[in-house]
Amino acid sequence: MKAIEEQFFLNKTYQFLLVSLAFLLPLTVFGANLIIVIIVLLWLFSGNYKSKYNQIIGSKFLISSAIFYCLHIVGLLWTSDLRWGFEILHKMWYFILLLPVLFTIVEKKYIKYYISSFLLAMTISELVSYLIWFEIISPFKMASVENPTPFMTHVSYNPILAFAIYLLGHQIFFNKSLNNFKFFLYSFFALTMTINMFITGGRAGQVMFFVMIAILVFQFFNSEKIKSLIILIFLIPALIFTAYKSSDLFEQRVNSAINDVVTYEVNSNTSVGKRIDYMINSIDIIKKNPFIGVGTGDFPIEFTKISIINNNHDNMRNTNPHNMYNLILIQLGFMGLFSFLSIFYYQIKQSFASNERFLRDVGITLPLLFLVIMFSESYLLGHYTTLLYIFFSSFLYKDFEKSK
Repeated sequence: MKAIEEQFFLNKTYQFLLVSLAFLLPLTVFGANLIIVIIVLLWLFSGNYKSKYNQIIGSKFLISSAIFYCLHIVGLLWTSDLRWGFEILHKMWYFILLLPVLFTIVEKKYIKYYISSFLLAMTISELVSYLIWFEIISPFKMASVENPTPFMTHVSYNPILAFAIYLLGHQIFFNKSLNNFKFFLYSFFALTMTINMFITGGRAGQVMFFVMIAILVFQFFNSEKIKSLIILIFLIPALIFTAYKSSDLFEQRVNSAINDVVTYEVNSNTSVGKRIDYMINSIDIIKKNPFIGVGTGDFPIEFTKISIINNNHDNMRNTNPHNMYNLILIQLGFMGLFSFLSIFYYQIKQSFASNERFLRDVGITLPLLFLVIMFSESYLLGHYTTLLYIFFSSFLYKDFEKSK
């Protein structure tokens, strides 16, 4: 009896911590990490290891994530910069420890609380962003009046905001049990978050937003693919045009990107120009080491060498090619890329097999959105976006019936 009570209390504690983590995830690194440490320590010393092992080993998604991480360990064997290699292992520890831990403690009946807590935090973040933008409060931390993203940089904020808008949109279009008040509330914040998307400067998140809209349209019309395409042909350009005409920052960022491409041959020392150089340099490194890469820690060394050869001195001593696929190809070659893509394959495959619309739709959307934005940044190395991906993956791809 006492053991049952202790387990009940432990489970309740886990759920309180998970809801807290969902809330702190987009607001504070320290707060989220504190909750993570508490969860992991509780998990490590709470026993019931056989059940935990069985749940982990029964998930192809978790196994593929573990294999991907372990390849980075193996990649230390042919790296010369072990210090940076261990730094990469540290950045990716969520895959080998946090994801399995969360996977074994999430409960289906609490998913709505995880999501509500996350959306509440994003609502607060959005409101603070508007307060800064309207100059009601002074900018703080990462924010400026021109680019009001206080709790994180726009590089991370806009993708997380796009995912929050998707969750609200999914509730609006597919949750038939919403009462009028919730429908109005969700619609209002979906609209205000959409506006917020274009008064902040994250271009990758804005691209993610348009992709998310396309996914929502296809999910809404389901089997009517032609109808979805026709709607998107008119809807996406209309949204882009509206954003361009109504947001000075969005107009500036679009014009800047176009100008960077047009003037690349004359001046590559621009935001887009550097990314073109990153791509060229990365391809040159990959060509020399296509199968197993240069090792987990040798990206900075090899990138410096190729930057000198290609006369891209502004790119020297870079630790990130701003493209997740290129980073993995450079570190671990096609072996690493295949392992990486297998994670998303198992996510999407399991989602298609789900009988529940929410788990199926969101489970397909999460990997698709990350697959798109990782062309512009290594989004599974940054704290905020990696934690978002890991946290939602922990319950979107769990077979709750099998885990009982």
